[in-house]
Amino acid sequence: MKYLSELSIGESGKVVAVHGEGVIRRRLFDMGITPGAEVYLRKKAPLGDPIEIAIRGYELTLRKAEAAHVEIK
Repeated sequence: MKYLSELSIGESGKVVAVHGEGVIRRRLFDMGITPGAEVYLRKKAPLGDPIEIAIRGYELTLRKAEAAHVEIK
């Protein structure tokens, strides 16, 4: 298993599952992070948090803790 938080800049993948419970999971789904979506890691902050991804034609910034709930392949 690999998670979105583990990607390096320039890597991409496909969302397999979104883990977590309640508010965090709902928030990720609301932002378009759903199984089957293609993601591309565009940038990371100097200390690695937050990260910027491209998904569904737009850029999205996530905290590393949120990205750790997104399983990709």
